[in-house]
Amino acid sequence: MTESKLLEAAVAGNESAYAELVEAHRRALLAHCYRMLGSVHDAEDAVQETLLRAWRSLASFQGRSSIRSWLYTIATNACLRAIERRPGRVLPVGYGPPADPRSPLGEPLVESTWIEPYPDERLGLDDGPAGPDARYEQRESIELAFVAALQHLPARQRAVLILRDVLGFSGAEVATALATTPASVYSMLQRAHQTVEQRIPELSQQATLRSLGDERLRAIVEGYVRAWERNDVDALAAMLTDSATIAMPPAATWYRGRDAVVAVLKELPLSCGTTWRMTPTRANGQLAVLGYLPDASGTFVPNHLAVLTLRGPLIDEINAFVIATSH
Repeated sequence: MTESKLLEAAVAGNESAYAELVEAHRRALLAHCYRMLGSVHDAEDAVQETLLRAWRSLASFQGRSSIRSWLYTIATNACLRAIERRPGRVLPVGYGPPADPRSPLGEPLVESTWIEPYPDERLGLDDGPAGPDARYEQRESIELAFVAALQHLPARQRAVLILRDVLGFSGAEVATALATTPASVYSMLQRAHQTVEQRIPELSQQATLRSLGDERLRAIVEGYVRAWERNDVDALAAMLTDSATIAMPPAATWYRGRDAVVAVLKELPLSCGTTWRMTPTRANGQLAVLGYLPDASGTFVPNHLAVLTLRGPLIDEINAFVIATSH
């Protein structure tokens, strides 16, 4: 059935038609809510609220906008309400200064403090921009640095930048979604640009990955995996930039500089006798590796997801998101 036929059936109360109608937008809506909220779990809740509100108000949809625009309007406002209820999320590098590697790792903070990683397989995004008016590529707009920069914006500025520059909606559409004027949208967008451009690197990870090519990227990931599985700190040190950082959310502690990172790795995850299994993956449009440790029965269970940020062929940031285990 065409979208118009599905819409007609959904308005008449056909839940299956409604489910099919919105399914094509679900993954992109999840990515949108993740950009707004910095959390996969919060994004899932916002999408559920969006689809429920859309179903309940479907009879009032009069076709003045596209279904896509209508759904994003509902989703954006769901996210704005969520932001009002909780503080913004950050990465450890945005929470406080770097720690001395001789100091013990700090206690974990509540999960809602931290930006969460976003597994690429859940994105359902194409490469490139979402439309001719979009300023950022879709994958570029879920990179950790970009999502972290977005969290520093006031909520409505964040919404304007995402709707306009990531999703490519017109100024008039954004104004309608936020119940404001195109002039106000333009003003908020200019302020948002100033904040975000100061906080993101000049070269995105997407540009870096393309410049290196598949073969060199494969070598980087394979080298990282070998170093961890062999507890080879020296090999890993050779892969780092001089100013490399490592963070291990939900701990707030993070470290800067190759020597500091090496000291922490020797003391903690790569101490002698630790048996790791590492699996390459992708998260936030970036290289990532899932680390496993054996439990009491010898079964390897997920321990952390390390999202790697490259500067050229070297690793500049390791954000190792520790995976909570249930007991």
